[in-house]
Amino acid sequence: MNLNELRDRAYKTACEHGWHEEEYSNEHYLCLVISELMEALEADRKRMHAFRNPFEDFISRFTKDPEHAYKVAFDEYIKDTVEDELADAVIRLLDWHGVYGIQLDGSCLEYEVIEEYSRIYKDKTFTESVFNIVASVISFEIQVAFLKIFGLAMHLGIDIHWHIEKKMRYNELRSYKHGNKKY
Repeated sequence: MNLNELRDRAYKTACEHGWHEEEYSNEHYLCLVISELMEALEADRKRMHAFRNPFEDFISRFTKDPEHAYKVAFDEYIKDTVEDELADAVIRLLDWHGVYGIQLDGSCLEYEVIEEYSRIYKDKTFTESVFNIVASVISFEIQVAFLKIFGLAMHLGIDIHWHIEKKMRYNELRSYKHGNKKY
C-alpha cells in the first residue's frame, strides 16, 4: 500500500463527488476525521462489525452487474461497522493531505512501527483508544494519528488496508455528495 497513491485517489474521488467545491479550514477537515472516529465508537457500542467472507462471496457470485453487486454487498456486510468507520477516518486524513499536497511518510506502514503503536491499546477500552487518537488529531499530530489508527486496527485484528481499499472503491461508486450531504 502506497499512502501517497491512496492520498491522490482519496482526494480525486472527493473532488469528483463535490466535496472540494468550497474551501474549508484545517479544523473543518479534521473535525470530519473526528466524526468518523465517533461513528466507529457508535458502531462498537452497537457491536457492528464487518462480515468479510459473506461480502467476498456475494460479489463473486454476481458478475452481470458487478458495480451494483459491490454496492449492495458493501451496504449489507461492511457499511457503518467499526472497520468501515476506521477506514473512513484514514481516508479523510488522506484527503486532507491531498488538499494541501502533503507527502506522506511510508513509516505508517512498517509492521514494526504499527505493532509498537498497537501495544498502547493493550489495557484500554475502545472509547479510551478512540479518545487517544482524537487527541492526536486535535493536536495536529496527523502522522501520529495515522499510526494510532493502524495500531488500533492491528490490536483489534482488523485488516485496515483491506477495509481502506474496499471503502475507497465504494466511495468511487457513490453518487455526487452521496445524494444529499451538505459537506
